[in-house]
Amino acid sequence: MEVVILGSGTSHGVPMIACDCRVCRSENPRNRRTRCSALLLYAGRNVLIDTSLDFRSQMLAQDVRRLDAVLYTHSHADHLHGLDDVRRFNTLQRAMIPVYASPATAREIVRQYRYIFVEEDSGSSKPAITVHEVTGPFELFGKEVTPLRVWHGPWEVTAYRIDDFAYVCDASRIEPREMDALRGLECLVIDGLRDRPHPTHFNLEGALAMVAALAPKRAYLTHITHDLDHEETNRRLPAGVELAYDGLRIQV
Repeated sequence: MEVVILGSGTSHGVPMIACDCRVCRSENPRNRRTRCSALLLYAGRNVLIDTSLDFRSQMLAQDVRRLDAVLYTHSHADHLHGLDDVRRFNTLQRAMIPVYASPATAREIVRQYRYIFVEEDSGSSKPAITVHEVTGPFELFGKEVTPLRVWHGPWEVTAYRIDDFAYVCDASRIEPREMDALRGLECLVIDGLRDRPHPTHFNLEGALAMVAALAPKRAYLTHITHDLDHEETNRRLPAGVELAYDGLRIQV
């Protein structure tokens, strides 16, 4: 399986609007971070994790020509509100696209995107999706997908494990049962927002504590703010841990 980090940035993205800090003004392309999302490529299929606010530009940047399914972590705007652009893949493929989400996130998708699910013809194209509520492991294109409940402050968020890869985004707490389910990984992608503590995200110290406890062979930190310069931060990370960046490709 190949994992493509489509976006590695926090909800504001980097550079932030009207910010003159050195990271926002940096010429290093790895300091330019669109909103968080990832693409899993296996068995000739493209499985997306979250339709970020930058979904369209991410598809263009990586020249993605097909979309077979979407896994949602939660319904916050930076992870959901690129959904309307899925309709381009419906046109290309002439097929419905399945999306998978926790019951709470599935309800929010239907609520926030009501126009997708009403029967009347508006005269405009709209996404054609089937929403599947996930409450336990399920099979997707020959692989078992294991959803795991983690906590984003007070909000429940879904992390995903597929084979020896796991994607844990927008988390600030992982309970013991989910910790056990995240052991034995070849690769872990987990959020590491910034150095300063945050009420709903792992900061760098918290993310590194999770990596030390879970002991994956490799770990990449994502959902990064403009507080962290890519090269400088990597120099102080332990062996086997790096900041993710937009366009990073990981072989698992």
